Amino acid sequence: MINPIRILFQHNIPRWIIFFIDLGICSVSLILAYLVRFNFSIPESALVDFPLVVSVVLIIRALSFAISKTYKGIVKHTSSKDSQRIFVAVTFGSLAFVVVNLIYYYFINQTFPIPFSILIIDYMSSLFLMIILRVVFKALYTEIVNPYREKRNVIIFGAGESGIITKRTLDRDAGLKYKVLAFIDDDPQKEGKILEGIPIVSFKKLNDLLSKNDVAHVIISVQNISPTRKKALVEICLNYTTKILNVPPVSDWINGELSFKQIKKIRIEELLERESILLDVEKIKKQLTEKTILITGAAGSIGSEIVRQVIQFSPKKIILLDQAESPLYDMEMELKDEYNHLGYEIVIGDIRNWERMENVFNSFHPEIVFHAAAYKHVPMMENNPSESILTNVLGSKNLADLAVKYNVEKFVMVSTDKAVNPTNVMGASKRIAEIYTQSLGKTSTTKFITTRFGNVLGSNGSVIPRFRQQIENGGPVTITHPEITRFFMTIPEACQLVLEAGTSGNGGEIFIFDMGESVKIIDLAKKMIKLSGLELDKDIKIEITGLRPGEKLYEELLANEENTIPTHHKQILIAKVKEYEFTAVSEQIKKLVESFRTQNNREIVKQMKLLVPEFKSNNSIYEELD
Repeated sequence: MINPIRILFQHNIPRWIIFFIDLGICSVSLILAYLVRFNFSIPESALVDFPLVVSVVLIIRALSFAISKTYKGIVKHTSSKDSQRIFVAVTFGSLAFVVVNLIYYYFINQTFPIPFSILIIDYMSSLFLMIILRVVFKALYTEIVNPYREKRNVIIFGAGESGIITKRTLDRDAGLKYKVLAFIDDDPQKEGKILEGIPIVSFKKLNDLLSKNDVAHVIISVQNISPTRKKALVEICLNYTTKILNVPPVSDWINGELSFKQIKKIRIEELLERESILLDVEKIKKQLTEKTILITGAAGSIGSEIVRQVIQFSPKKIILLDQAESPLYDMEMELKDEYNHLGYEIVIGDIRNWERMENVFNSFHPEIVFHAAAYKHVPMMENNPSESILTNVLGSKNLADLAVKYNVEKFVMVSTDKAVNPTNVMGASKRIAEIYTQSLGKTSTTKFITTRFGNVLGSNGSVIPRFRQQIENGGPVTITHPEITRFFMTIPEACQLVLEAGTSGNGGEIFIFDMGESVKIIDLAKKMIKLSGLELDKDIKIEITGLRPGEKLYEELLANEENTIPTHHKQILIAKVKEYEFTAVSEQIKKLVESFRTQNNREIVKQMKLLVPEFKSNNSIYEELD
């Protein structure tokens, strides 16, 4: 059945009607002021000038409303800003009456046409009625269009300014059918208090709230919540059918205002974050400012983030080198939008091509090189070892040799944890590149530095984007082995540590990063499914597919015979590795690269194993070569 009242509330009242309603309120307020002033018995002497007074009052009120545009607000969505606008309009209108009163007294007839007591009563009643009627209308709209019984419970984590704004955002969007059940806050001084009619409870009572109430969402409004607290909060919510939402940083709010559409589901990446890294900014700045810097693989996930971080230190010029045309173009557009005033050069080129790379070094004479270009997908390189040595080995060798030839100050190579006790072609190719650059560094003034880290969240080919896509497609989520674990690090975190290690290295070091706790991939998948609001084995399944060629169950950051020494930074260690003699290494690598012409995968991998004795293939056709 059609509800006419509901239909009325669903449509916005025309502005001109609101304007005349406000003027009507002012008329009522003025009459009320006269009645109160004269104890509800207005003398005839006061009524003589009453028509003129009403005319003057309404004209001034109309002008003040027109200037402040109080009538433009949507009444059913009245906010604090609308109240502020009404306050300004009514206040300035009443001050205008005072001015009229004084002009009349001093220049016309030494009497006040409107007693000041009436002005005060009129001011207070006009202000009160205009605001309260809007609030009442909004409350009626909320209840009629969206009855209380239909609303779903929401808990807001954080009873600070951001929490209040989040609550008001929910109130404003009544169509979302949510009501705030409670605020959760870690501050013991706030516990037990009431904020905008909502109780504030401690974090330890969250379990109790979720178990006794059907809570649709817990919204994290705290802007600087620690990763530890966020993880604990999510772990509790995942035990129930409660989704976790996140309020974006204030800088992302549109025109400084939060809308509910901006409040997004929490991402798994946020649960794998750690405490922010403290960098020696001054030292990095000293190393990078006014320098010409070459970044290879600049269109990739790691290379592009190195670009974004390096450019903050105002280098003289950054050369962005990559062979991927479209991603490099996207990177160029990003720089044009945000850093067009800074010097950068976009270069398409293949690190395997000596002539092209020499032209780059000869044209720009870089002082620092960050080498992030590489093939990194384990199964693909296992099936294409010749391409692996051509890019990861020969490409790195080309750049290293040119760095020496053109007197580069520092050469920072981005390596991988898969280079430790490699079980696959990709990891072995990166280890060979490490060996070459380290041994070359002993014979040159260029400082060669290697950085190793594990899986990077959100990087191209990372497991998380793949899981997310599989979940969106309805599953199944595929995992190679139920016991497989991996270390994870965010892209910005990894690149920050690359800069820190690169600037502090003296040459020859292999820096490894504190990757925290290893994560079981099946647990990661289960958590992602729950965060999506789905139920495992009911809405979506997990499928075990078996280890891929060359894949490890557990990643390592150090080889068995290696040890580490600490550095000035608690999250960066230096690996003590076996040292190689450059002449012998160079000769072996030359033979390895020449074997590309044979396209004999077995022979290529055999030579790789001679160079890296600890390279033991796993779940691969090359196991027979061990």
